[in-house]
Amino acid sequence: MVVLMDVKDGIIGLAVADALGVPVEFKSREVLKLKPVTDMIGNGTYNQPEGTWSDDTSMVLATLDGVIESGRLDYEQIATNFCLWASGKKYNAHDKLFDIGITTHKSLQNYVTTGVEATKAGCNGIYDNGNGSLMRILPIAYYFKENPCNDYEMADIIDDLSSITHRHEISCMACYLYTKYALSLLDGKDFKEAYEDLKRVDTTMYSKATTNNFKRILSGEIATIENEKDISSSGFVVSSLEAALWCCLKTNNYEEATLKAVNLGEDTDTVAAIAGGLCGIRYGIDNIPSKWQEKLVKRDYIISLADRYQNTIKTMSKDVKELYK
Repeated sequence: MVVLMDVKDGIIGLAVADALGVPVEFKSREVLKLKPVTDMIGNGTYNQPEGTWSDDTSMVLATLDGVIESGRLDYEQIATNFCLWASGKKYNAHDKLFDIGITTHKSLQNYVTTGVEATKAGCNGIYDNGNGSLMRILPIAYYFKENPCNDYEMADIIDDLSSITHRHEISCMACYLYTKYALSLLDGKDFKEAYEDLKRVDTTMYSKATTNNFKRILSGEIATIENEKDISSSGFVVSSLEAALWCCLKTNNYEEATLKAVNLGEDTDTVAAIAGGLCGIRYGIDNIPSKWQEKLVKRDYIISLADRYQNTIKTMSKDVKELYK
């Protein structure tokens, strides 16, 4: 089996898809059916130039850089980097913040003002299950590919990383399922094969009440859905994960999948980014339309961070316990 391990595949895949969705964020599916997105455009919702990415990519870059700076999974450094982004000092497409989720904002405010440790800063109410940690979790899949561990250790690490902003178990489990799916893709499996793996994944580390939220995914139902009316593209983390998986399973290339995700409407940039990261792994950077990559703001910077992250995780300890020193 071919093992795929080029970090920039997934990261550029995520960033390009994010930029595709930014101009039409919050537009309804009905509006987009009348005038669908077919190419990378500018202006729109935030009046940003074409190729502009949002908080999804910013927080991924902050995560990559946090690991590069520390040489390990340092949650405090990653949280500090998130705060640098939120204050407009770093990791923004145009050096100015224009989009931040409510839960993310509250959690970072909590981190800054109370001095709580990073993994306890995130909001954990039932209504704090937006997709703000799912959209940034992709880098950890590459870490685990280079530094394998058992599922319980993996879930602990993913939960901590999610909990910087989203500490509720539903958000944490969504990040875990996404990471497991990405790892199957990194093993060289296609979307359908990876989905078969996902249906068998160990979820015993999460409560039954939480797991019930993912029954459409874990039962295999997502692969059988034909009508997009049965897919929600809201910001609820479970809906976002379902929509991203559905777009991957129902298409055959990067362009088709990401445009499908954008044209579902509502949380266009994030659903597309979540799907785009997976598509980047599956199809590789060379199969992401060059016309879109050329328009991507700070593309060289993103690739540089991805390459440096890849070099960093290759030299990290294989012993998971080292993460907590």
